[in-house]
Amino acid sequence: MKYLLLSYTPMAEWDSSEPDTPSEDALEAFAIYERFQAELMASGELVATEGLGHPSMSRTLRKQADAVVVSDGPFAELKEVLASYAVIDCSGYDRAVEIARQVVAAIGDTVEIRPIMGEDFGESPAQT
Repeated sequence: MKYLLLSYTPMAEWDSSEPDTPSEDALEAFAIYERFQAELMASGELVATEGLGHPSMSRTLRKQADAVVVSDGPFAELKEVLASYAVIDCSGYDRAVEIARQVVAAIGDTVEIRPIMGEDFGESPAQT
């Protein structure tokens, strides 16, 4: 079953970091995550993963009346922003939680687990 792991980071931390000079803590967290990512790739459980650009580069589109309106950023006044995602293909919900738990331990961000619609869609997490 496939799951989408959405990783959120505090906006204040993102804005305070220098893009060209990550902190020692960030470098250590990235190294731990890269090792874990390699393990997931070797097991065949990692389908895709990417970091996302700064929220100031985001645009949100909404339908209003008969038009589609484009606005800056995801939302105003965010405390946490979507920083990255990973698609995993694993045996079920319990394994997805185990993987997400290791991601949180490595990088410290909040991770949301969402099942990806497919042939298994409709099963509750307890069923998978």
